[in-house]
Amino acid sequence: MKWIKTMAFLLPFLVIASITNAQQIKDGETVNVDGIAVTYSVVNKEKLTIKDQNFDRYKVLASVKNNTGKSFNLRLSSSLDLTGISNSKIIELDCVNATGARLTSKKVQVSMKSHLINVTYPTKDKDGKATTAVLPVTAGYYFDQGQVIENDAIFIVPAGETPQVTVRSLLK
Repeated sequence: MKWIKTMAFLLPFLVIASITNAQQIKDGETVNVDGIAVTYSVVNKEKLTIKDQNFDRYKVLASVKNNTGKSFNLRLSSSLDLTGISNSKIIELDCVNATGARLTSKKVQVSMKSHLINVTYPTKDKDGKATTAVLPVTAGYYFDQGQVIENDAIFIVPAGETPQVTVRSLLK
């Protein structure tokens, strides 16, 4: 019981701490997040009706530029190193008033570029003759100084509202 009371007391502080890491961003605005320039813009807007309710559908584009003065590199230790995928995330934009209807997004994440290498391996063709094949393999992820990476998403919000978007860094 004491543990539940302690958690109930600390929960609001944890929520406030996570919110304070996020910054508000508006359409067409560029925000500096730990040396990374984040630009959010609305590409397209449509009106639609879902189950007799009106909504606005926004296609948005998130663009990040590395202005930190350094490059970020993440090497994978093995082909089964799945932590690299989550560690390659740079920025997250969260649409607070998005409904998520029709399998649309509530968030959009921008990740580092994949570093692909081609691996040549021996195999056999359909006639049983020995041959070689090439397989692209992800060796890691990178985000170089001055590089720009973009990602898009679709947000559905209640009619008459514009997306309320916050941005936060995911770099560790």
